[in-house]
Amino acid sequence: MKEHDVIVIGAGGAGLRAAIAAQEAGADTAIVSKLHPVRSHTGAAEGGINAALRDADDWEDHAYDTMKGSDYLGDAPAIETLCKESPEEVIQLEHWGMAFSRDDDGQVSQRPFGGLSFPRTTYAGAETGHQLLHTMYEQAVKRGIQVYDEWYVNRLAVSDEPDPADRTCHGAVAYDIKSGEVEGFKARDGVILATGGLGQAFDHTTNAVANTGDGVAMAYRAGVPIEDMEFIQFHPTTLPSTGVLISEGVRGEGGILYNDEGERFLYEHGYANNDGELASRDVVSRAELTEVQEGRGIEDEYVNLDMRHLGDERILDRLENILHLAEDFEGVDGLEEPMPVKPGQHYAMGGIETNEFGETCVNGLYAAGECACASVHGANRLGGNALPELIVFGKMAGRHAAGEDFGEAQIDTGRRGEWEPGEVSPPVSPGAIDSPDDPALADGGAVAAGKDILRGAVKEERQRVKHLLETDSAVGHAEIRDSVQQTMTEFVNVFREEDGLHSALEEIRAARERYSNVTVSDPSRTFNTDLIHTIETRNLLDIAEAITLSGLARDEFRGAHWRAKHQERKDNEWLKHTLLSWDDGQPTLWFRPTVLEGENRSYEPKSRSY
Repeated sequence: MKEHDVIVIGAGGAGLRAAIAAQEAGADTAIVSKLHPVRSHTGAAEGGINAALRDADDWEDHAYDTMKGSDYLGDAPAIETLCKESPEEVIQLEHWGMAFSRDDDGQVSQRPFGGLSFPRTTYAGAETGHQLLHTMYEQAVKRGIQVYDEWYVNRLAVSDEPDPADRTCHGAVAYDIKSGEVEGFKARDGVILATGGLGQAFDHTTNAVANTGDGVAMAYRAGVPIEDMEFIQFHPTTLPSTGVLISEGVRGEGGILYNDEGERFLYEHGYANNDGELASRDVVSRAELTEVQEGRGIEDEYVNLDMRHLGDERILDRLENILHLAEDFEGVDGLEEPMPVKPGQHYAMGGIETNEFGETCVNGLYAAGECACASVHGANRLGGNALPELIVFGKMAGRHAAGEDFGEAQIDTGRRGEWEPGEVSPPVSPGAIDSPDDPALADGGAVAAGKDILRGAVKEERQRVKHLLETDSAVGHAEIRDSVQQTMTEFVNVFREEDGLHSALEEIRAARERYSNVTVSDPSRTFNTDLIHTIETRNLLDIAEAITLSGLARDEFRGAHWRAKHQERKDNEWLKHTLLSWDDGQPTLWFRPTVLEGENRSYEPKSRSY
C-alpha cells in the first residue's frame, strides 16, 4: 500500500500541473500514470495556447469567443475562470523556461486561430504541447514529486452510499505493468483524475493508442455523472491514412483548403463567408465532408490543404514538423504540393462532471483536462483552448485537493441544485450485462463496500485480473475493440441519423455481450499489454455507449452534434447539459440548465456564424 496526501492519475499537461499546484500548496503529492510523463498525449498538441496577453486584447473578449464557439452550451463561471487565469499561466510557463516562438521585438508570438476575434494563440512552432509537457515535467522533477510511471490505474476506491454525493474517494487501485502486481494507492486528501481523451472509441482519430477514456469510465462507474458526452470534436485537418493531426496553425498562418475542382469552397460555397478557413472546427469539418459527399472531394475521400504560398522561410520557421508529418505518412512535400486532409476524431468536449474548481460530486475526487467537463467547451471547442484548460483547471484542482479554500462554487455537481429527469428510447437495454457467474467481468465497477474500502477494492481487482488471465475462451479484446471503433466511425461521426444511432447501440450491446467471455491470450504478469488492452476495451464499451445514448437523446443541431432530421438549434428546449449516471449498472439520463450568467454579463444566445 502506497500513501500520499494527493494522488494524481495521469501525467500529461493537466496531471503535471495539478501535481505541481498541490505540492506548492503543501501536500505530499504523487502521480500515477500508465505512461512515462513525456509520452503523454499532450505532447502531440501542435497549435498553441489561447491567452489575452496583448494590450489590445481582453480576457472578456476571449470569454465571449469561447461561449460563442461553445454554441452557448458552456458554463460561464468555468469559461471566465479559463480566460482570466490563462494569461498568468502562460507567463508562468515562460518563466519556467518554455521555449515560445517570439516576434522580432522579443515578444511572445501569437497567431490567429479559428473562432477567435483576436490573434491570441501563443505557440512554440507547431510543437506547443511537446514544449509544455517537457517544461512541466522538469518542474515536477525539480520539486521531487513522486512519479509511479507504468502503473495502470483500473479502479477507484469509493464508498458505497446510495447517493453518490455522500460517497468518498479513498484512493485508487493500480496494476504495476513491470511486475504484474496489483496495489492500492491511498489518498489522504484527494484523488485527481487527469487521464486525457477517449479517441480510441473511434477508428479514425488523432488520439494516441493510450487514449481509452479510462478516467471517464472509472468515475462513471463510481457514481459520478458524465456530462455532454455526445459532443465529440472532429478536427478538419487530419492525414487520411493515419489520422495524424495537421495543426490548425497551418490555417492560422494562412493555409487554404481546396476541393477537387480547385475551389476555395469555404468561401465559394458559402460555408463561412467571413472567416473561411478560420471558422470554428465543427463548421470546417462539416464543409469538408459535404464537399466529399457531393462529389467534389479528391478520390472521394479528402480535400487539399495548401500552404506553399506562405513561402519556405515562414513554413520552416513556424511549421517545420508539419512538413515531416506530411512526408512521413503521406509522401507529400508541403513546400512543393498541397497536403491531403479529412476530418478525424480529435477531442471530447464532454466528460466527468465537475465544477469550476475541478470537484466532482464524490467527496475527495477531482478531474481536470480532457477527461473532465466543467463545462468550458460546451458543444464545440475552439482551437487553442485545450492547453489553457489543462494548466488552469489542473492548477485549480491541485490547490483545492490540497486544502485551499476557493469559496462556494457557482456550478453544481451531482443531483444538487436545479435539474430534471430525462428520457431516451434505445433499441436495446444499455448498461452492464447481468452475469453473476463472472463477477469480475460483469461490471468492473468502482464502488467497494466494507470498512477498509481501499483494501476491499484491491482484493476485488486482484480477483478480476486473476479471472481475466485464467479464463479460456475464443474471444479476444482486439475483435471487440475493432467492432466498436468501426461502429462509432460509421454511425456516430460528424453526421448522425437516428437509425444509425440505433444501429450503433445494438452493435455496442452485442460487443458488450461478447466481452463477458473475453480472454487474455498472454498468461504472463510482466509487461502484459494484452491484459491492459483488455481492461481498456471494457472502458471503451462504456464510453461508446454513453456517447451514442447522449447523441440519441439530444434531438437538435448544436455545435459538433449534427442530427439529420433536427437541423436547427432549439434554445427553448436544449440550453441544458446532458448527464448520464451509472445507477446499479444502468445508465440514467437527466439534464441540468446551462449557466449563462457570468461575472459581469449574461451571455445571450445568438446565431453562430463565421
